[in-house]
Amino acid sequence: MNWLTAEEQAAWRSVVALLIRLPAAIEAELQRDAGISQFEFLVLSGLSEAPDRTLRMSDLAAMASGSLSRLSHVVSRLEARGWVRREACPGDGRFINAVLTDDGWAKVVATAPGHVAAVRRLLIDVLTPEQLRELGAISDEVLTGLARSTIIPNGPVASPAPPD
Repeated sequence: MNWLTAEEQAAWRSVVALLIRLPAAIEAELQRDAGISQFEFLVLSGLSEAPDRTLRMSDLAAMASGSLSRLSHVVSRLEARGWVRREACPGDGRFINAVLTDDGWAKVVATAPGHVAAVRRLLIDVLTPEQLRELGAISDEVLTGLARSTIIPNGPVASPAPPD
């Protein structure tokens, strides 16, 4: 076994604490202030930034780092609130688009300032500009490594069948 050194273990524990505490803090603020989850806000804000406030469901799932199944459940909840609607993709009816409604746009506009303030207070403002750039670069490297690995954020990648 190739155990972690004391320095590696300390770094790993800091990363784990960050991965647990920061999303929980953001989630709690969004729930308290806007009555929505972080994933719901990712979906709404992603649509708000898309051309015509419209994205294919598969593209929206990838953008929000979620599975199509999870996205479908969330979009159903957002539809029930009148913030999103689904429609067939005009160029290819095999695909479904998610479209941000005017009420959904209003929800993003109302939620974004508080969310940005929380992100700024909890992350951006505690780092120097150089540290923030480094964190972004490090995050990109780890995400690239995850994409190359056999495990992806939404579950394991299917392994090829063993030879006969």
